[in-house]
Amino acid sequence: MGHRLTTSVIVEGVGLHLGLTTRVALHPASPGQGRFFVRVDLPDQPIIPANLRQVRESLLSTELGTPPATVRTVEHLLAALVALGIEDVRIDIDGPEVPLCDGSALPWLQALESSGLTPYATGETPWVLTMPLSVQEKDAFVAAFPSPDLRLSYGIDFTYAPIGQQWLTWQPQAENFAQALAGARTFGFADQIAHLRETGLIKGGSLENALVCDHETWLNPPLRFADEPVRHKLLDLLGDLALLGSLPQAHIVAYKASHRLHTRLAQQLEDWAQQQFDSSGGTG
Repeated sequence: MGHRLTTSVIVEGVGLHLGLTTRVALHPASPGQGRFFVRVDLPDQPIIPANLRQVRESLLSTELGTPPATVRTVEHLLAALVALGIEDVRIDIDGPEVPLCDGSALPWLQALESSGLTPYATGETPWVLTMPLSVQEKDAFVAAFPSPDLRLSYGIDFTYAPIGQQWLTWQPQAENFAQALAGARTFGFADQIAHLRETGLIKGGSLENALVCDHETWLNPPLRFADEPVRHKLLDLLGDLALLGSLPQAHIVAYKASHRLHTRLAQQLEDWAQQQFDSSGGTG
């Protein structure tokens, strides 16, 4: 079951990395248009489709487009859209980075639900993965396996005592997005802040929109979940997989991964699905 926006909604806020305030207006789009951004602040208002062909290399976030028409840190918004089954939406944005809000997808979820979503049957059969796929860099990897349903698993391993090792599997049919992942906030480390800002990153980060810890403790408790960091990584993974358009029936497992590995695995999934389509004579 999918959903369509009934009315337009507006969210405004500061972007995590560039520190600029931007305004995002989400509008209903016609069936088949997909999810797409429009840089309304640029001449000719260029369109940036939210798909894998638009992915640019980006550190600590996912960026889409071709300079100067780019949009950055799209993953939290896209996670909320795919979780709600919103396949067609126009996203007007007047700057280069999506607002971070409180560091989670919850503000996006609440804004989208406030529009009075209209449910509709997509009529599409979810595509089913029938062979394993994987990408790996050193001990970090993302893999997809055949599965009777959609599930996402994530493992993280940090030397910072407040986080340490965390593993979690999320099954949307057992625990919905709002309960399990939407409220999990982005996180960072106190001893890395100065270096990241020197390299032009996290200019908009603060203790109000990100969890921060040192090697011993959290600087801005309380946490919303005991395992909030790994839940946020699952949120990021879901947002990056949203660039596929619709999610496959598969078990996707990530360990110590990055946005780059997420999107590389998503590209493998898309290529595999296209091969199946081509081999079937284009009949699905």
